Amino acid sequence: MGTKAQEIIGIDASQLIEHLNKALADEWLAYYQYWIGAKVAKGPMRGAVTVELEEHATEELGHALLLVDRILQLGGTPLLTPQDWYKVTNCGYEAPEDPYVEVLLKQNIAGEQCAIDVYKALADLTKDVDPVTYEMALQIMTDEIVHEEDLQALQEDIELMKSRK
Repeated sequence: MGTKAQEIIGIDASQLIEHLNKALADEWLAYYQYWIGAKVAKGPMRGAVTVELEEHATEELGHALLLVDRILQLGGTPLLTPQDWYKVTNCGYEAPEDPYVEVLLKQNIAGEQCAIDVYKALADLTKDVDPVTYEMALQIMTDEIVHEEDLQALQEDIELMKSRK
């Protein structure tokens, strides 16, 4: 980490890197959960759900890149193996064993709600001590809030469609 960059953070870098690596694990697991869910989805509005899941997968991968870049800027090492993801994840991974769209939406909404909590905590942790990480946490949290809203809208559309029959 650059010397000026070290001067502007008022938090223990190793503690922060630990939090960032946990979030990184969440992003990789969310990426795969969305990506594989889009591949196996079945049921009403499958096309719309698949498009949304694929879009979210791409965005989760982008979040992982932001986290890796920040970990490296702080002089840390990002998680190096998928096995590590399972050891440190905040939000876990729920395999889409039931590919029905409503089940997939419910699983992914729960994941987004967990992610919102993770990034809120990261923003709170860094608010007045690390402006770079704070801004990144706010950006990712905003994306996760939009993801939750998108998935809940699809869930509501399916419910409305079912109630109109």
